Amino acid sequence: MFDGLLMLGGGLAHFLTPVSLFNIAWATLLGIIIGALPGLTATMGVALLVTLTYKMAPDQAILCLMCLYCGAIYGGSRTAILLSIPGTPASAATTLDGHPLALSGKAGTAMGLATTSSALGTIVGIIALALIAPLLAEAALKFGTYEFFWLALFGVIISGQLTAIDDPLKGYIAGILGLLVAMVGMETLHAHQRFTFGISALGGGVDLIPAMVGAFGFAEILGVMKRSAQARIISSGDRVIPRFSEVFKYKWTTFRSGLIGTFVGIVPGVGEDVGAWASYAAAKRVSKEKHMFGKGSQEGLIAAETGNSAVIPGAMIPTLTLALPGSAAAAVLIAAMFIHGIRPGPLLMTENPEFLYQIVAILFFSTIAMLIFGLTLTKPLLTVLQVPRERLMAVVYVLCVVGSFAITQRMFDVYVMVGFGIVGFILREMKYPMAPLVLGIILGDLLDLNLRRGLLLTNGDPSPFFTRPISAVICIIIILTILMSIPAVSKRVRSIFTRDRGDASAQG
Repeated sequence: MFDGLLMLGGGLAHFLTPVSLFNIAWATLLGIIIGALPGLTATMGVALLVTLTYKMAPDQAILCLMCLYCGAIYGGSRTAILLSIPGTPASAATTLDGHPLALSGKAGTAMGLATTSSALGTIVGIIALALIAPLLAEAALKFGTYEFFWLALFGVIISGQLTAIDDPLKGYIAGILGLLVAMVGMETLHAHQRFTFGISALGGGVDLIPAMVGAFGFAEILGVMKRSAQARIISSGDRVIPRFSEVFKYKWTTFRSGLIGTFVGIVPGVGEDVGAWASYAAAKRVSKEKHMFGKGSQEGLIAAETGNSAVIPGAMIPTLTLALPGSAAAAVLIAAMFIHGIRPGPLLMTENPEFLYQIVAILFFSTIAMLIFGLTLTKPLLTVLQVPRERLMAVVYVLCVVGSFAITQRMFDVYVMVGFGIVGFILREMKYPMAPLVLGIILGDLLDLNLRRGLLLTNGDPSPFFTRPISAVICIIIILTILMSIPAVSKRVRSIFTRDRGDASAQG
Protein backbone atom coordinates (compact mmCIF):
# COMPACT_ATOMS: atom_id res chain seq x y z
CA MET A 1 0.00 0.00 0.00
CA PHE A 2 2.78 2.42 0.98
CA ASP A 3 4.70 1.64 -2.22
CA GLY A 4 1.54 2.31 -4.20
CA LEU A 5 1.10 5.72 -2.57
CA LEU A 6 4.72 6.57 -3.32
CA MET A 7 4.30 5.61 -7.00
CA LEU A 8 1.05 7.57 -7.18
CA GLY A 9 2.81 10.62 -5.78
CA GLY A 10 5.59 10.08 -8.27
CA GLY A 11 3.07 9.85 -11.09
CA LEU A 12 1.42 13.13 -10.08
CA ALA A 13 4.78 14.87 -9.76
CA HIS A 14 5.93 13.44 -13.11
CA PHE A 15 3.26 15.39 -14.99
CA LEU A 16 3.55 18.63 -13.03
CA THR A 17 5.78 20.17 -15.69
CA PRO A 18 4.98 23.00 -18.14
CA VAL A 19 5.12 20.65 -21.14
CA SER A 20 2.83 18.07 -19.52
CA LEU A 21 0.32 20.67 -18.32
CA PHE A 22 0.23 22.21 -21.79
CA ASN A 23 -0.40 18.78 -23.34
CA ILE A 24 -3.14 18.08 -20.80
CA ALA A 25 -4.86 21.37 -21.65
CA TRP A 26 -4.84 21.15 -25.45
CA ALA A 27 -5.57 17.40 -25.62
CA THR A 28 -8.54 17.63 -23.24
CA LEU A 29 -9.92 20.67 -25.05
CA LEU A 30 -9.49 18.94 -28.42
CA GLY A 31 -11.28 15.91 -27.01
CA ILE A 32 -14.22 18.04 -25.85
CA ILE A 33 -14.47 19.58 -29.32
CA ILE A 34 -14.29 16.18 -31.04
CA GLY A 35 -16.93 14.77 -28.70
CA ALA A 36 -19.19 17.77 -29.23
CA LEU A 37 -19.17 17.44 -33.01
CA PRO A 38 -21.78 14.92 -34.23
CA GLY A 39 -20.12 12.30 -36.37
CA LEU A 40 -16.78 12.36 -34.56
CA THR A 41 -16.31 9.72 -31.87
CA ALA A 42 -13.81 9.30 -29.06
CA THR A 43 -12.41 6.17 -30.71
CA MET A 44 -11.90 7.92 -34.03
CA GLY A 45 -10.27 10.89 -32.32
CA VAL A 46 -7.86 8.67 -30.39
CA ALA A 47 -7.09 6.61 -33.52
CA LEU A 48 -6.25 9.75 -35.53
CA LEU A 49 -4.15 11.22 -32.72
CA VAL A 50 -2.09 8.02 -32.41
CA THR A 51 -0.65 8.73 -35.84
CA LEU A 52 0.26 12.29 -34.82
CA THR A 53 1.98 11.29 -31.55
CA TYR A 54 4.20 8.67 -33.18
CA LYS A 55 7.46 10.56 -32.50
CA MET A 56 6.53 11.92 -29.07
CA ALA A 57 8.02 10.58 -25.84
CA PRO A 58 5.96 7.56 -24.69
CA ASP A 59 4.66 9.18 -21.50
CA GLN A 60 3.61 12.36 -23.31
CA ALA A 61 1.99 10.42 -26.14
CA ILE A 62 -0.14 8.34 -23.76
CA LEU A 63 -0.90 11.52 -21.79
CA CYS A 64 -2.32 13.23 -24.90
CA LEU A 65 -4.32 10.17 -25.95
CA MET A 66 -5.85 9.61 -22.51
CA CYS A 67 -6.78 13.29 -22.11
CA LEU A 68 -8.42 13.34 -25.54
CA TYR A 69 -10.31 10.15 -24.66
CA CYS A 70 -11.70 11.62 -21.43
CA GLY A 71 -12.56 14.94 -23.05
CA ALA A 72 -14.36 13.34 -25.98
CA ILE A 73 -16.61 11.14 -23.82
CA TYR A 74 -17.61 14.21 -21.82
CA GLY A 75 -17.87 16.48 -24.87
CA GLY A 76 -20.63 14.37 -26.39
CA SER A 77 -23.01 15.73 -23.76
CA ARG A 78 -22.95 19.18 -25.42
CA THR A 79 -24.84 18.15 -28.53
CA ALA A 80 -26.91 15.59 -26.62
CA ILE A 81 -28.31 18.39 -24.47
CA LEU A 82 -28.57 21.15 -27.07
CA LEU A 83 -29.51 19.22 -30.20
CA SER A 84 -30.80 15.87 -28.91
CA ILE A 85 -28.03 14.41 -31.09
CA PRO A 86 -25.42 12.49 -29.05
CA GLY A 87 -21.98 13.75 -30.00
CA THR A 88 -20.68 10.27 -29.21
CA PRO A 89 -22.59 6.99 -28.65
CA ALA A 90 -21.73 7.29 -24.96
CA SER A 91 -24.05 10.31 -24.70
CA ALA A 92 -27.13 8.67 -26.17
CA ALA A 93 -28.73 8.25 -22.72
CA THR A 94 -27.99 11.90 -21.94
CA THR A 95 -30.40 13.05 -24.64
CA LEU A 96 -33.39 11.57 -22.79
CA ASP A 97 -33.34 14.19 -20.03
CA GLY A 98 -30.67 16.66 -21.15
CA HIS A 99 -32.57 17.91 -24.19
CA PRO A 100 -35.93 18.33 -22.37
CA LEU A 101 -34.07 20.41 -19.77
CA ALA A 102 -32.63 22.56 -22.58
CA LEU A 103 -36.06 23.02 -24.16
CA SER A 104 -37.39 24.24 -20.80
CA GLY A 105 -34.74 26.96 -20.66
CA LYS A 106 -32.26 25.10 -18.45
CA ALA A 107 -29.59 24.26 -21.00
CA GLY A 108 -26.86 25.86 -18.88
CA THR A 109 -27.98 23.99 -15.77
CA ALA A 110 -28.04 20.72 -17.71
CA MET A 111 -24.53 21.23 -19.08
CA GLY A 112 -23.23 22.23 -15.65
CA LEU A 113 -24.70 19.11 -14.07
CA ALA A 114 -23.28 16.99 -16.91
CA THR A 115 -19.84 18.48 -16.29
CA THR A 116 -19.78 17.89 -12.54
CA SER A 117 -21.29 14.41 -12.94
CA SER A 118 -18.67 13.43 -15.50
CA ALA A 119 -15.91 14.62 -13.17
CA LEU A 120 -17.34 12.77 -10.17
CA GLY A 121 -17.87 9.58 -12.20
CA THR A 122 -14.26 9.65 -13.36
CA ILE A 123 -13.06 10.16 -9.77
CA VAL A 124 -15.01 7.06 -8.62
CA GLY A 125 -13.44 5.05 -11.44
CA ILE A 126 -9.95 6.39 -10.67
CA ILE A 127 -10.20 5.16 -7.08
CA ALA A 128 -11.31 1.73 -8.32
CA LEU A 129 -8.46 1.64 -10.85
CA ALA A 130 -5.85 2.41 -8.17
CA LEU A 131 -7.28 -0.26 -5.83
CA ILE A 132 -8.33 -3.08 -8.18
CA ALA A 133 -5.71 -3.03 -10.94
CA PRO A 134 -2.73 -4.11 -8.79
CA LEU A 135 -4.78 -6.99 -7.32
CA LEU A 136 -6.00 -8.11 -10.76
CA ALA A 137 -2.48 -7.92 -12.15
CA GLU A 138 -1.25 -10.17 -9.33
CA ALA A 139 -4.05 -12.68 -10.01
CA ALA A 140 -3.33 -12.55 -13.74
CA LEU A 141 0.18 -13.88 -13.11
CA LYS A 142 -1.49 -17.26 -12.53
CA PHE A 143 -2.80 -17.25 -16.11
CA GLY A 144 -1.06 -19.47 -18.62
CA THR A 145 -1.41 -20.26 -22.30
CA TYR A 146 -4.75 -22.03 -21.88
CA GLU A 147 -6.30 -19.26 -19.78
CA PHE A 148 -5.23 -16.53 -22.20
CA PHE A 149 -6.88 -18.38 -25.09
CA TRP A 150 -10.22 -18.42 -23.27
CA LEU A 151 -9.75 -14.85 -22.05
CA ALA A 152 -9.26 -13.60 -25.61
CA LEU A 153 -12.34 -15.52 -26.77
CA PHE A 154 -14.34 -14.19 -23.81
CA GLY A 155 -13.41 -10.62 -24.73
CA VAL A 156 -14.77 -11.04 -28.25
CA ILE A 157 -17.92 -12.90 -27.13
CA ILE A 158 -18.87 -10.48 -24.36
CA SER A 159 -18.19 -7.51 -26.62
CA GLY A 160 -20.49 -8.94 -29.26
CA GLN A 161 -23.10 -9.75 -26.62
CA LEU A 162 -23.26 -6.30 -25.07
CA THR A 163 -22.72 -4.02 -28.08
CA ALA A 164 -25.44 -5.68 -30.17
CA ILE A 165 -28.19 -5.96 -27.58
CA ASP A 166 -31.02 -6.36 -30.11
CA ASP A 167 -29.27 -9.19 -31.97
CA PRO A 168 -26.14 -10.60 -30.26
CA LEU A 169 -25.55 -12.85 -33.27
CA LYS A 170 -24.50 -9.76 -35.24
CA GLY A 171 -22.01 -8.92 -32.51
CA TYR A 172 -20.58 -12.44 -32.64
CA ILE A 173 -20.29 -12.28 -36.44
CA ALA A 174 -18.48 -8.92 -36.24
CA GLY A 175 -16.07 -10.36 -33.66
CA ILE A 176 -15.38 -13.46 -35.77
CA LEU A 177 -14.70 -11.24 -38.80
CA GLY A 178 -12.11 -9.42 -36.71
CA LEU A 179 -10.51 -12.73 -35.68
CA LEU A 180 -10.36 -13.79 -39.34
CA VAL A 181 -8.64 -10.53 -40.29
CA ALA A 182 -6.09 -11.13 -37.52
CA MET A 183 -5.20 -14.50 -39.10
CA VAL A 184 -3.94 -12.80 -42.28
CA GLY A 185 -0.16 -12.64 -42.68
CA MET A 186 2.81 -14.50 -41.26
CA GLU A 187 2.00 -16.63 -38.21
CA THR A 188 4.35 -16.40 -35.27
CA LEU A 189 5.31 -20.03 -34.51
CA HIS A 190 6.51 -21.29 -37.90
CA ALA A 191 6.64 -18.07 -40.00
CA HIS A 192 4.13 -19.51 -42.47
CA GLN A 193 2.10 -17.01 -44.52
CA ARG A 194 -1.66 -17.44 -44.35
CA PHE A 195 -4.51 -15.97 -46.38
CA THR A 196 -2.29 -13.57 -48.33
CA PHE A 197 -3.63 -14.72 -51.75
CA GLY A 198 -0.29 -13.94 -53.36
CA ILE A 199 -0.33 -10.30 -52.24
CA SER A 200 3.13 -9.60 -50.82
CA ALA A 201 1.93 -6.53 -48.89
CA LEU A 202 -0.30 -8.81 -46.78
CA GLY A 203 2.71 -10.84 -45.62
CA GLY A 204 3.03 -8.66 -42.53
CA GLY A 205 -0.69 -8.87 -41.82
CA VAL A 206 -3.29 -6.13 -41.70
CA ASP A 207 -2.01 -3.24 -39.61
CA LEU A 208 -4.33 -2.32 -36.76
CA ILE A 209 -4.19 1.48 -37.10
CA PRO A 210 -5.28 1.74 -40.78
CA ALA A 211 -8.01 -0.83 -40.16
CA MET A 212 -9.21 1.03 -37.08
CA VAL A 213 -9.05 4.46 -38.70
CA GLY A 214 -11.08 3.09 -41.60
CA ALA A 215 -13.66 1.27 -39.48
CA PHE A 216 -14.26 4.22 -37.16
CA GLY A 217 -13.12 7.25 -39.18
CA PHE A 218 -13.83 6.77 -42.88
CA ALA A 219 -16.96 4.72 -42.17
CA GLU A 220 -18.22 7.55 -39.95
CA ILE A 221 -17.58 10.07 -42.74
CA LEU A 222 -19.73 8.02 -45.12
CA GLY A 223 -22.42 7.66 -42.47
CA VAL A 224 -22.50 11.37 -41.59
CA MET A 225 -22.67 12.44 -45.23
CA LYS A 226 -25.62 10.09 -45.75
CA ARG A 227 -27.61 11.52 -42.85
CA SER A 228 -29.60 14.74 -43.06
CA ALA A 229 -28.22 18.00 -41.65
CA GLN A 230 -28.35 18.59 -37.90
CA ALA A 231 -31.04 20.56 -36.14
CA ARG A 232 -30.92 24.19 -34.96
CA ILE A 233 -28.58 24.88 -32.07
CA ILE A 234 -30.10 25.99 -28.80
CA SER A 235 -28.15 28.60 -26.85
CA SER A 236 -27.45 28.37 -23.13
CA GLY A 237 -28.54 31.57 -21.48
CA ASP A 238 -28.94 30.43 -17.89
CA ARG A 239 -26.49 29.57 -15.11
CA VAL A 240 -23.85 26.96 -16.02
CA ILE A 241 -22.14 26.34 -12.67
CA PRO A 242 -24.55 24.18 -10.63
CA ARG A 243 -25.34 24.80 -6.99
CA PHE A 244 -23.85 22.45 -4.42
CA SER A 245 -27.34 21.44 -3.29
CA GLU A 246 -28.23 20.27 -6.82
CA VAL A 247 -25.23 17.96 -6.92
CA PHE A 248 -25.44 16.78 -3.29
CA LYS A 249 -29.15 15.95 -3.59
CA TYR A 250 -28.33 13.01 -5.86
CA LYS A 251 -25.12 11.87 -4.15
CA TRP A 252 -26.23 8.23 -3.94
CA THR A 253 -27.21 8.24 -7.60
CA THR A 254 -23.75 9.58 -8.43
CA PHE A 255 -22.00 6.97 -6.29
CA ARG A 256 -24.11 4.09 -7.61
CA SER A 257 -23.71 5.18 -11.23
CA GLY A 258 -19.97 5.56 -10.74
CA LEU A 259 -19.69 1.99 -9.47
CA ILE A 260 -21.90 0.63 -12.27
CA GLY A 261 -19.88 2.46 -14.91
CA THR A 262 -16.61 1.24 -13.44
CA PHE A 263 -17.67 -2.40 -13.44
CA VAL A 264 -19.10 -2.10 -16.96
CA GLY A 265 -15.70 -0.75 -18.00
CA ILE A 266 -13.95 -3.78 -16.51
CA VAL A 267 -15.86 -6.08 -18.88
CA PRO A 268 -13.70 -6.21 -22.05
CA GLY A 269 -14.97 -4.44 -25.13
CA VAL A 270 -18.29 -3.14 -23.78
CA GLY A 271 -17.86 0.62 -23.77
CA GLU A 272 -19.20 3.85 -22.35
CA ASP A 273 -22.64 3.72 -23.96
CA VAL A 274 -23.51 0.52 -22.05
CA GLY A 275 -22.25 2.13 -18.84
CA ALA A 276 -24.51 5.12 -19.40
CA TRP A 277 -27.62 3.04 -20.17
CA ALA A 278 -27.01 0.64 -17.27
CA SER A 279 -26.58 3.55 -14.83
CA TYR A 280 -29.65 5.31 -16.21
CA ALA A 281 -31.79 2.16 -15.89
CA ALA A 282 -30.60 1.54 -12.32
CA ALA A 283 -31.33 5.15 -11.33
CA LYS A 284 -34.81 5.01 -12.81
CA ARG A 285 -35.55 1.71 -11.07
CA VAL A 286 -34.88 3.07 -7.56
CA SER A 287 -35.78 6.73 -8.04
CA LYS A 288 -38.59 8.44 -6.17
CA GLU A 289 -39.11 10.62 -9.27
CA LYS A 290 -39.64 7.93 -11.92
CA HIS A 291 -42.30 10.02 -13.64
CA MET A 292 -39.71 12.70 -14.45
CA PHE A 293 -37.33 10.40 -16.33
CA GLY A 294 -37.37 11.23 -20.03
CA LYS A 295 -39.06 14.57 -19.35
CA GLY A 296 -36.15 16.56 -17.95
CA SER A 297 -35.00 14.68 -14.86
CA GLN A 298 -31.80 16.01 -13.34
CA GLU A 299 -31.28 12.64 -11.67
CA GLY A 300 -31.47 10.83 -15.00
CA LEU A 301 -28.98 13.23 -16.56
CA ILE A 302 -26.57 12.83 -13.64
CA ALA A 303 -26.82 9.01 -13.77
CA ALA A 304 -26.09 8.85 -17.51
CA GLU A 305 -23.11 11.21 -17.43
CA THR A 306 -21.63 9.71 -14.28
CA GLY A 307 -21.95 6.20 -15.71
CA ASN A 308 -20.29 6.86 -19.08
CA SER A 309 -17.35 8.76 -17.56
CA ALA A 310 -16.73 6.11 -14.88
CA VAL A 311 -16.28 3.54 -17.66
CA ILE A 312 -13.02 5.22 -18.76
CA PRO A 313 -10.88 4.37 -15.70
CA GLY A 314 -12.81 1.10 -15.36
CA ALA A 315 -11.87 0.18 -18.92
CA MET A 316 -8.20 0.79 -18.12
CA ILE A 317 -8.24 -2.00 -15.50
CA PRO A 318 -8.39 -4.95 -17.98
CA THR A 319 -6.49 -2.88 -20.55
CA LEU A 320 -3.45 -2.50 -18.33
CA THR A 321 -3.53 -5.79 -16.40
CA LEU A 322 -4.75 -8.27 -19.04
CA ALA A 323 -4.12 -6.39 -22.32
CA LEU A 324 -7.85 -6.79 -22.98
CA PRO A 325 -9.42 -3.45 -23.96
CA GLY A 326 -12.37 -2.42 -21.83
CA SER A 327 -13.73 -0.24 -24.64
CA ALA A 328 -13.16 0.49 -28.32
CA ALA A 329 -11.02 3.53 -27.51
CA ALA A 330 -9.01 1.44 -25.04
CA ALA A 331 -8.30 -0.93 -27.93
CA VAL A 332 -6.63 1.93 -29.76
CA LEU A 333 -4.71 2.82 -26.62
CA ILE A 334 -3.32 -0.74 -26.43
CA ALA A 335 -2.01 -0.35 -29.97
CA ALA A 336 -0.48 3.02 -29.02
CA MET A 337 1.20 1.51 -25.97
CA PHE A 338 2.83 -1.23 -28.04
CA ILE A 339 3.93 1.36 -30.62
CA HIS A 340 5.63 3.34 -27.84
CA GLY A 341 7.31 0.31 -26.26
CA ILE A 342 4.91 -0.21 -23.34
CA ARG A 343 3.61 -3.75 -22.88
CA PRO A 344 0.28 -3.92 -21.04
CA GLY A 345 -0.63 -7.26 -19.50
CA PRO A 346 0.08 -9.41 -16.45
CA LEU A 347 3.77 -8.49 -16.43
CA LEU A 348 3.13 -4.75 -16.35
CA MET A 349 3.27 -4.54 -12.55
CA THR A 350 6.58 -6.41 -12.64
CA GLU A 351 8.25 -4.65 -15.57
CA ASN A 352 6.79 -1.15 -15.32
CA PRO A 353 4.69 -0.74 -12.12
CA GLU A 354 4.92 3.05 -12.09
CA PHE A 355 3.08 3.23 -15.43
CA LEU A 356 -0.20 2.18 -13.80
CA TYR A 357 0.00 5.08 -11.37
CA GLN A 358 0.97 7.44 -14.18
CA ILE A 359 -2.33 6.49 -15.85
CA VAL A 360 -4.12 7.29 -12.57
CA ALA A 361 -2.37 10.68 -12.48
CA ILE A 362 -3.27 11.36 -16.13
CA LEU A 363 -6.94 10.62 -15.46
CA PHE A 364 -6.87 12.91 -12.42
CA PHE A 365 -5.33 15.84 -14.31
CA SER A 366 -7.61 15.38 -17.33
CA THR A 367 -10.64 15.40 -15.00
CA ILE A 368 -9.53 18.73 -13.54
CA ALA A 369 -8.98 20.15 -17.03
CA MET A 370 -12.37 18.84 -18.18
CA LEU A 371 -14.07 20.43 -15.17
CA ILE A 372 -12.42 23.80 -15.80
CA PHE A 373 -13.12 23.85 -19.53
CA GLY A 374 -16.65 22.54 -19.11
CA LEU A 375 -17.68 25.21 -16.61
CA THR A 376 -15.87 28.19 -18.14
CA LEU A 377 -15.91 27.64 -21.91
CA THR A 378 -19.45 26.36 -22.44
CA LYS A 379 -20.66 29.31 -24.53
CA PRO A 380 -17.49 29.69 -26.67
CA LEU A 381 -17.52 25.95 -27.38
CA LEU A 382 -21.03 26.25 -28.81
CA THR A 383 -19.60 28.13 -31.81
CA VAL A 384 -17.72 24.97 -32.77
CA LEU A 385 -21.04 23.26 -33.42
CA GLN A 386 -21.76 25.77 -36.19
CA VAL A 387 -18.92 24.46 -38.40
CA PRO A 388 -20.51 23.11 -41.62
CA ARG A 389 -20.23 19.35 -41.53
CA GLU A 390 -19.14 19.23 -45.18
CA ARG A 391 -15.96 21.15 -44.30
CA LEU A 392 -15.48 19.15 -41.13
CA MET A 393 -15.70 15.77 -42.85
CA ALA A 394 -13.20 16.92 -45.49
CA VAL A 395 -10.67 17.65 -42.74
CA VAL A 396 -11.37 14.30 -41.08
CA TYR A 397 -10.84 12.50 -44.40
CA VAL A 398 -7.45 14.15 -44.85
CA LEU A 399 -6.48 13.09 -41.32
CA CYS A 400 -7.60 9.52 -42.04
CA VAL A 401 -5.41 9.34 -45.15
CA VAL A 402 -2.38 11.06 -43.62
CA GLY A 403 -2.66 9.06 -40.41
CA SER A 404 -2.84 5.73 -42.24
CA PHE A 405 0.11 6.60 -44.46
CA ALA A 406 2.35 8.21 -41.83
CA ILE A 407 3.31 5.17 -39.73
CA THR A 408 4.85 2.93 -42.42
CA GLN A 409 4.74 5.27 -45.48
CA ARG A 410 2.90 2.62 -47.55
CA MET A 411 0.04 3.46 -49.89
CA PHE A 412 -1.21 -0.06 -49.19
CA ASP A 413 -2.22 1.07 -45.70
CA VAL A 414 -4.32 3.85 -47.23
CA TYR A 415 -6.08 1.23 -49.36
CA VAL A 416 -6.64 -0.84 -46.19
CA MET A 417 -8.15 2.21 -44.50
CA VAL A 418 -10.52 2.87 -47.40
CA GLY A 419 -11.45 -0.80 -47.67
CA PHE A 420 -12.24 -1.11 -43.96
CA GLY A 421 -14.13 2.18 -44.14
CA ILE A 422 -16.42 0.90 -46.89
CA VAL A 423 -16.90 -2.47 -45.17
CA GLY A 424 -17.49 -0.71 -41.86
CA PHE A 425 -20.09 1.58 -43.40
CA ILE A 426 -21.95 -1.36 -44.93
CA LEU A 427 -21.86 -3.28 -41.65
CA ARG A 428 -23.14 -0.25 -39.73
CA GLU A 429 -26.01 0.15 -42.16
CA MET A 430 -26.89 -3.47 -41.42
CA LYS A 431 -26.69 -2.72 -37.63
CA TYR A 432 -23.47 -4.64 -36.99
CA PRO A 433 -21.36 -3.13 -34.17
CA MET A 434 -17.77 -2.09 -34.89
CA ALA A 435 -16.27 -2.66 -31.43
CA PRO A 436 -16.24 -6.51 -31.69
CA LEU A 437 -14.65 -6.27 -35.14
CA VAL A 438 -11.76 -4.16 -33.88
CA LEU A 439 -11.47 -6.19 -30.70
CA GLY A 440 -11.27 -9.36 -32.81
CA ILE A 441 -8.35 -7.89 -34.79
CA ILE A 442 -6.54 -7.00 -31.56
CA LEU A 443 -7.19 -10.25 -29.71
CA GLY A 444 -6.80 -12.51 -32.75
CA ASP A 445 -3.04 -12.84 -32.34
CA LEU A 446 -3.42 -13.61 -28.63
CA LEU A 447 -6.08 -16.25 -29.29
CA ASP A 448 -4.30 -17.87 -32.23
CA LEU A 449 -0.85 -17.95 -30.60
CA ASN A 450 -2.06 -19.41 -27.31
CA LEU A 451 -4.29 -22.01 -28.99
CA ARG A 452 -1.46 -23.39 -31.11
CA ARG A 453 1.11 -23.05 -28.33
CA GLY A 454 -1.17 -24.96 -25.94
CA LEU A 455 -1.70 -27.75 -28.45
CA LEU A 456 2.05 -27.85 -29.12
CA LEU A 457 2.80 -28.26 -25.41
CA THR A 458 0.42 -31.23 -25.13
CA ASN A 459 1.18 -32.84 -28.50
CA GLY A 460 -2.30 -32.00 -29.78
CA ASP A 461 -4.25 -32.92 -26.63
CA PRO A 462 -6.90 -30.18 -26.03
CA SER A 463 -7.96 -31.43 -22.58
CA PRO A 464 -5.96 -28.84 -20.53
CA PHE A 465 -8.10 -26.13 -22.12
CA PHE A 466 -11.08 -27.64 -20.28
CA THR A 467 -9.60 -29.28 -17.18
CA ARG A 468 -7.47 -26.51 -15.68
CA PRO A 469 -9.59 -24.72 -13.03
CA ILE A 470 -9.39 -21.14 -14.35
CA SER A 471 -9.77 -22.30 -17.96
CA ALA A 472 -12.83 -24.38 -17.04
CA VAL A 473 -14.48 -21.43 -15.26
CA ILE A 474 -13.93 -19.05 -18.19
CA CYS A 475 -15.13 -21.72 -20.64
CA ILE A 476 -18.36 -22.24 -18.65
CA ILE A 477 -18.95 -18.47 -18.51
CA ILE A 478 -18.55 -18.25 -22.30
CA ILE A 479 -21.00 -21.11 -22.87
CA LEU A 480 -23.56 -19.56 -20.52
CA THR A 481 -23.14 -16.16 -22.18
CA ILE A 482 -23.84 -17.63 -25.62
CA LEU A 483 -26.80 -19.68 -24.36
CA MET A 484 -28.37 -16.67 -22.62
CA SER A 485 -28.15 -14.70 -25.88
CA ILE A 486 -30.56 -17.21 -27.48
CA PRO A 487 -34.07 -15.75 -26.97
CA ALA A 488 -35.75 -19.12 -26.33
CA VAL A 489 -33.20 -20.07 -23.66
CA SER A 490 -33.21 -16.70 -21.87
CA LYS A 491 -37.02 -16.63 -21.94
CA ARG A 492 -37.15 -20.11 -20.43
CA VAL A 493 -34.68 -19.20 -17.67
CA ARG A 494 -36.61 -16.03 -16.81
CA SER A 495 -39.86 -17.96 -16.64
CA ILE A 496 -38.31 -20.52 -14.25
CA PHE A 497 -37.04 -17.79 -11.91
CA THR A 498 -40.35 -15.95 -12.08
CA ARG A 499 -42.26 -19.12 -11.23
CA ASP A 500 -39.91 -19.90 -8.33
CA ARG A 501 -40.39 -16.42 -6.88
CA GLY A 502 -44.14 -16.77 -7.26
CA ASP A 503 -44.13 -20.11 -5.44
CA ALA A 504 -42.00 -18.66 -2.64
CA SER A 505 -44.42 -15.73 -2.24
CA ALA A 506 -47.41 -18.05 -2.13
CA GLN A 507 -45.80 -20.19 0.58
CA GLY A 508 -44.89 -17.09 2.56
